Amino acid sequence: MFASIAFVVWRESVEALLVIGILDAWLVSRNIETRRARGFLWGGAAAGLAVAGVLAIILLWLGEAVSDDTQTTYQTVIALLAAALILQMVFWMRSHGRSMRSELEASLSTAVTAGSWWGVFALALIAVAREGSETVVFVYGILSAGVMGSLFSGILAGLTGFVAAAITYALLMTGSRVISWRLFFRVSEIVLLFLACGLLMTGIDGLINLDILPRLSRALWNSNFLLSDGTTAGGFFASMTGYRARPNLMQLIAFGGYWLTVLAVIYRPRKGKLSAA
Repeated sequence: MFASIAFVVWRESVEALLVIGILDAWLVSRNIETRRARGFLWGGAAAGLAVAGVLAIILLWLGEAVSDDTQTTYQTVIALLAAALILQMVFWMRSHGRSMRSELEASLSTAVTAGSWWGVFALALIAVAREGSETVVFVYGILSAGVMGSLFSGILAGLTGFVAAAITYALLMTGSRVISWRLFFRVSEIVLLFLACGLLMTGIDGLINLDILPRLSRALWNSNFLLSDGTTAGGFFASMTGYRARPNLMQLIAFGGYWLTVLAVIYRPRKGKLSAA
């Protein structure tokens, strides 16, 4: 789970840094009481992190508070919620990624024009709280899908992801030839789609164990001789992709249905192309 958590924190942290970087650059370029404006901007960012921290505490508290009988239900719900949020985020970025900068700058301009520094604060708070809250749910969903070695390992994975995000952001902002924004979003998008599939399959397994969904069949095949999902390497691959060495029919339907839906959404004709046609 270490690599999964580090990746999620890395991806979400880069996106949060991008948003704050865009807002900060706009304020500097307009010479708008930079020190005071930045105070509200970074204060909002800190408040956003606090909101995400509160959500993490609530999720951990609920996880400890629920009885052993409802643990499976709770973890299943979190895994399915995390999968849904990842898909929503990926599809939103595909639709709004190109216009995100202009939309953020327009919102910031409106707040500044109205003389509302608290508007600047709120804009930063919402942006960071959104990314931070998504990260919390994603990480909790990943933990629900497998067993983490220790709390220290989880914290170390998060710190590793954040340090990697800071380095990545610095490279992206300096126009590095090694990595571009386009490459960053495309590669991370692919990995997130596989991770969402892994979380969905964890949720499906939970629904089957709760007798909410039927298995529909026994194991359709056994590929343990190629890669067992009971080993450390196989378990990591399964959590990141939804792979099952001995899938039943319900798992196969869920896996196939997921990718058919994702590909249909990604490759559906856009409105602009339809109008041109």
